[in-house]
Amino acid sequence: MSRLYAWIQRHPKLTDSLPAVFLLLSGLGTVAAQDGATTLNRVLVAPLVVAISAPLVIRRRWPIGGFAVASVAAFLGFFGGRIAFNVVDAAFLIYLYTVAAYRPRRWSIPAMLLTVAGALIQLALVKAFNDSTDCDTLATDLQRTQCRQHVGQWGSLGAFNWGTFLVATVFVGGLIGLFWVMGDSMRYRREYYVRLEDRAERLERERDAQAQIAAASERARIARELHDVVAHNVSVMVVQADGATYALDQDPEATRKALLAIAQTGRTALTEMRRMLGVLRSADDAGTYAPQPGIEQLGDLLEQVRSTGLPVTLTVEGVPREMPTGLALAVYRIVQESLTNTRKHGGPDVRASVGLVYIDDSLLLRIVDNGRGEAAPTDGLGHGLVGMRERVAVFGGTLVTGPHVSGGYAVEAILPFPAPDSAGGPDPDGAAGAPAEPQEL
Repeated sequence: MSRLYAWIQRHPKLTDSLPAVFLLLSGLGTVAAQDGATTLNRVLVAPLVVAISAPLVIRRRWPIGGFAVASVAAFLGFFGGRIAFNVVDAAFLIYLYTVAAYRPRRWSIPAMLLTVAGALIQLALVKAFNDSTDCDTLATDLQRTQCRQHVGQWGSLGAFNWGTFLVATVFVGGLIGLFWVMGDSMRYRREYYVRLEDRAERLERERDAQAQIAAASERARIARELHDVVAHNVSVMVVQADGATYALDQDPEATRKALLAIAQTGRTALTEMRRMLGVLRSADDAGTYAPQPGIEQLGDLLEQVRSTGLPVTLTVEGVPREMPTGLALAVYRIVQESLTNTRKHGGPDVRASVGLVYIDDSLLLRIVDNGRGEAAPTDGLGHGLVGMRERVAVFGGTLVTGPHVSGGYAVEAILPFPAPDSAGGPDPDGAAGAPAEPQEL
């Protein structure tokens, strides 16, 4: 059935030609076999039958035009004499259904009223023909029967009285209303399906847009991660390379240690870059990499920083507590980025301190140096401070950066711990509040 329905949809004119040919042949046959009709009457009626039947072929493309041509032909036939179209009248039900199915109600309702008017006129003409002829006065039953057959479409039913007229009117009116309702329902269903398709296409476009936004956000996150990793490790490698250059002739052992530190730092950087870029691969291609760094890796980070010649101390206050991986990673990256900025912009003989203060419901992270502070030069191209603010905002915390009151530069972040009933930490989409503007500490 699905194949048959698809074939019918692919050939609408061919399928519409079948009822057109059937009604045309039936109408012409009825006109030819009509008793009492003259040759002139048949010649005049035949083109009207063709005008009513033929537009069925194009009813889907021009429903209003086909209905108009058939209506004009029918009304001409009504007033052309004693004419019986018989089955050709069924064409108007098809026309009405088509108009209701393919055109809005401002067209289909007038078409329905016009069809009802045509049916009433036809019934009235039939009753008038019956009333004008008294077949009961004829002598024999055969003559009376032949008389009634000549009186019109309803002559075989006997005398066409007012009761028969009302019954016929109700029946024909109900049939016309039924076809209009079916066509109007089909139009509503077609428009409903079109709206569903439009909505599905709109949702697909929105889904694709959301996917692009998510991909762009992920790329931005990877860019910030790469910035943290590359900026930190490359600065360490540069410092070690400068130290190895100075100690190349005087202290070969120090040069060897510096070169080993460069190699180790490079390997660490490559490992972290592979881990972060692994999210861009498919699940089948993704490998197993080292876990994300956290609070436990701060000691290794500070040792690496000290090896570059930057003295840094770590102080912990309060009772350490377990925290989600994402929050621990944010602490690690903030410390890493802050110390990287200290090495780059702090100047000579700079020192730094890292403090972790565990409060009841949050962690206070403070990184302070005694470098140049506000006077430090900057190219304005870094993403470090932006990345730190976004990391803190994800967990609903606050970040303050700027020159310290005693000189140097300070970074202070307050990161709230997740509620006890929250397993995965705060939802990045639900983070509230924008990070604070830099101010003097």
